[in-house]
Amino acid sequence: MTMDGPKTMDGPRLNAKSGKVKYLVVFLHGYGADGNDLIDLGQQWQDWLPDAAFVSPHAPEPCGMSPMGRQWFPLTMRDPSERWRGVIGARATLDAFLDAELARLDLGNNRLALVGFSQGTMMALHTGLRRTTPPAAILGYSGELVGHDQLADVTGKPPILLVHGDRDEVIPLDAVFSSSNALGKAEIGCQYHLSIGTGHGIDGGGLHHGGLFLAKALTGKTPG
Repeated sequence: MTMDGPKTMDGPRLNAKSGKVKYLVVFLHGYGADGNDLIDLGQQWQDWLPDAAFVSPHAPEPCGMSPMGRQWFPLTMRDPSERWRGVIGARATLDAFLDAELARLDLGNNRLALVGFSQGTMMALHTGLRRTTPPAAILGYSGELVGHDQLADVTGKPPILLVHGDRDEVIPLDAVFSSSNALGKAEIGCQYHLSIGTGHGIDGGGLHHGGLFLAKALTGKTPG
């Protein structure tokens, strides 16, 4: 009997503005989208992170509810345990992709940042907290931590920023508070930023705060 290995992924990329890659920022898109949905965010942050390369892989599965989009794992909204099974099932594929990208660029895990949106935030938190060597930062938009009581196996405590709209109609605002509380109980530092008047999306303020957070976490300096 043969065992299926991790699925392969690819997606759009942005080269480092400076031409010299020192950091890698990986975007993890939401349910029903694909890598093209987030890659343009990299252009907004290139002045603050000129030495960063950006990549936004297409999730490994076709989306069951949106045939033109992709998913990290299926969602029915009827099974309370499906998100936990989902992040566990998709983790190996994401880990393999991150390892390959870091090796290709000759970078260490301390030069990696994960940026997720919605379901991608679930993947960024679950996988990032359990990598052999943790990433330099995890930035999550409009998402949540899956498995609040399942943090005994985390391997590191990277800085985390969660950004959430107070009018999010898909993942309620309470998710950012419950997620940050669960991380805090596990002694994992977590900041959050509330985007007032914003639904399930990323506004200018959230983009600004996210970029500053990444620049400080990766370079150790806050852009002037």
